[in-house]
Amino acid sequence: MGAWQGTALLVGAVLGPGMLVLPHLAAAAAGPASVLAWAGMLALSVPVALTFAALGARYPGGGGVAAVVGLAFGRHAAAVAGWWFYGAVPIGTVAGALVGGQYVEACLGLDATPAACLILAAAFAANAAGLRTSGRLQIGFVALLVTLLATAVLTAAPHADPANFTPFAPYGLAGVAGAAGVLMFAFVGWEAASHLSGEFARRDGLMRATAVTLVVIGLLYAGVSVTSVGVLGADMSAVPLTGMLELGLGPVARPVTGVVAVLLTFGAVNTYLAGAARLGAALAADGALPRWFARGGAPGQTPYRSLGLVLALSVPVLVWAVDLDMLMRATSACLAAVTSAGVAAAVRMLPAGRHRITAIVGTGMSLLGLAFCGAYLLVPAVLGAVALAAIGINPRRSYKIGL
Repeated sequence: MGAWQGTALLVGAVLGPGMLVLPHLAAAAAGPASVLAWAGMLALSVPVALTFAALGARYPGGGGVAAVVGLAFGRHAAAVAGWWFYGAVPIGTVAGALVGGQYVEACLGLDATPAACLILAAAFAANAAGLRTSGRLQIGFVALLVTLLATAVLTAAPHADPANFTPFAPYGLAGVAGAAGVLMFAFVGWEAASHLSGEFARRDGLMRATAVTLVVIGLLYAGVSVTSVGVLGADMSAVPLTGMLELGLGPVARPVTGVVAVLLTFGAVNTYLAGAARLGAALAADGALPRWFARGGAPGQTPYRSLGLVLALSVPVLVWAVDLDMLMRATSACLAAVTSAGVAAAVRMLPAGRHRITAIVGTGMSLLGLAFCGAYLLVPAVLGAVALAAIGINPRRSYKIGL
């Protein structure tokens, strides 16, 4: 794999359909000062991204963050990290489907909740049938999202009004911290680098791809955060990309954005469900879930029981969800915990030198980002307790998630 293909995969891991709604949620929390939260989270990403790239170069082969955490801190820690991700999927996929539903309602005139249900149902059905989003199709979705964001920024920017940045910080520093908490959703995914290293043709391919990805993500996020506030104001609608594209391209942007939003959210939900189903089977095989859920986890098989558990967990999330902001913050807390555990593991596993120093900085900044999640840290705390309880029920089994 070349650096450009690797860059596409990394951009896809970090950039997701959450970007369709995050400008609105961040601005609602902090006002125009949400741009400071975007900038702070970009700064956090640099040491975290470089740490996972260094980790992948030293320990190529895969296994994911749970495996890295297991090598550094033991198999119980690996099970907890695995549960953090597994438990985040029912929340995050419902959030993603609701994002698509909101755009369907705003752009195509259909009700958001039934649309979200249809997106979820289609993704679960596709996984049950053994259909996966291919690597090329996933890269196509990433290219589509990048094109959508770039077009929105470039066409809407001339309509920006400096008056939209005043008052700049109506909710003070607390508002900026609140915006950072929800924006964690857009800044996780760098851990994907830790299991891509073995796929590159050149030894330095992963580090080069990470550097390019940081530039791409930085430009896109900076452009979207500043332009959305400058053009739409802090009280922007829940579908800011539609508003920006309509200003730049006219009414034709509305139905096109609705269709694109459905494609993007379906692709992301389908991919996460496939990964979660296999992770659940691995957790069960290693004792961190009842053994019954391990069936179907072998290569080429479909883990129906684990997929069914994800469905069973997703339904109450969809029924009881208060709002999209709550779901995205809960998902952010879980994924931020996974990221923090991964960079902390890198401190133990990387040799002394600049990479370990970067890992130490990344750990400190990740823990700071984790603190921004506030009360939502209760979600990964509960999931961690569930993982340890499952291990306690099976004390004689080994716990080696992905090792």
